[in-house]
Amino acid sequence: MQEYPLFGPEIPCPHCQQIISALILTDIYLCPLHGPFEVNPHTGELVHLNSEHRRWKLWEGKWYRQHQHPDGLRFEIHESLDRSYSKGLRASKITIADRYRDLIGPALDQNHKLFGLPVTFSEPATLDSRWGVINFELEHEPFFHKNYPYFRCL
Repeated sequence: MQEYPLFGPEIPCPHCQQIISALILTDIYLCPLHGPFEVNPHTGELVHLNSEHRRWKLWEGKWYRQHQHPDGLRFEIHESLDRSYSKGLRASKITIADRYRDLIGPALDQNHKLFGLPVTFSEPATLDSRWGVINFELEHEPFFHKNYPYFRCL
């Protein structure tokens, strides 16, 4: 067994981004706000022990939730759309990881749209490994909406 878990002595908490410490000689990281997270060394996933359902994978220094229910993925996409809009960007298309095709497919309308935007699915993770971790990407176009209540010039 290593002295520290797979990701080293400290990581950002996948919930609050606060730096959390590893427990020595375990596979556990402990967040004072969100509790323990255990590393599954076989899958590289970080599992929230209090829920056992929330799982994350790391890609290029950022944690990505690995969804098991369509509502979680839809909520994450909705939050990202809202953040984009508040920055003056309007999404024009959503590309969702192919591994979610069966999970999110029934939530799409008959025109293959989600939140009024066309949805495509990524190529398989075997062709582009990032799609084995990241969940979706938004394609944006510039947009300025001066009446949006949360818009701030950055």
